[in-house]
Amino acid sequence: MVLADFGSGEVFLSMLWFFLFVIWFWLIIAIFSDIFRSHDMSGVAKAGWSIFVIVLPFIGIFTYLIARGGKMTEHAVQDAQAQEDYFNARVQSAVGGSNEADQLAKLATLHDQGVIDDAEFTKMKAKVVA
Repeated sequence: MVLADFGSGEVFLSMLWFFLFVIWFWLIIAIFSDIFRSHDMSGVAKAGWSIFVIVLPFIGIFTYLIARGGKMTEHAVQDAQAQEDYFNARVQSAVGGSNEADQLAKLATLHDQGVIDDAEFTKMKAKVVA
């Protein structure tokens, strides 16, 4: 094929095939990652799905998407929630828990309710401020 004969139609088809190739590998990676992170499947089921996807890729991938597409979404949401919880816990540990204003507000509430007296309030307030 001469480069001059390579028209816009061939460029479009080449881009389309490349796009489909990338989507295909993305689907394979997404499905295998979902298979191996699923806590609701046994090891035999994971092996069965893996073999099915490897031996009959088109049928295996489309069957998996139909049969367990909803579970894939649930797993993605659970992973995102776990990452968010981990991030929030790390931020809280770096900040040192609640801030001083919250602690002082809680102390003032306890003092107003009569749970702690003036001496305890002053002592605890000094600890928070220090």
